[in-house]
Amino acid sequence: MSSGGNQERTCCGSLFTFIVTGGFVVLIYWAIFQPHHIRATVASADLTNLTVAGAAVSYKLAVRLNLYNPSLRVNIYYDELDSELRFRGERLGHATGATPAEFYQRRKSSDDVTFEFAGTGVAVAGELGKEKGKGSVSLEVAVDGKVRYRFGSIKIRQKPRIWCSLTIPVTADGGGRLDSGDRCSVKY
Repeated sequence: MSSGGNQERTCCGSLFTFIVTGGFVVLIYWAIFQPHHIRATVASADLTNLTVAGAAVSYKLAVRLNLYNPSLRVNIYYDELDSELRFRGERLGHATGATPAEFYQRRKSSDDVTFEFAGTGVAVAGELGKEKGKGSVSLEVAVDGKVRYRFGSIKIRQKPRIWCSLTIPVTADGGGRLDSGDRCSVKY
């Protein structure tokens, strides 16, 4: 009877050792590669044809984001970047296009992605007209991404959310340009 108890202890001990060893290997692997979060900044924003009529707005906006991979040993595959434009939490619309739509980013490198937004007759609160009258418009760009971090031969999927706040100076004809460099918030 005592031999059955020894087998259970040996099995549990082996399982515990396996789990601890596996965790240690993962920790060492993670420490060697040290992945860092993506850094995003607004490189520029071009606003054209901004017209506000009552509670409806029409616009065309191109936002260029600079995405930087600060990791020393980790490459990133950007599989999908979906973005939307907001004004004070209200959605103005999704991007009509992103260039490039998907790409591969090497370690310690920087790439630009341009998002195109356009809307006609979009219902929005009257505050946008007041802001335009003051000479600048505050907008937010939210980007939901699907990326894969590549650690040697291992790939890990993540879904970062990038949030950028833009304050674009607006001229009387409804156009404006922002050359910023403002850093965006990136959360996983």
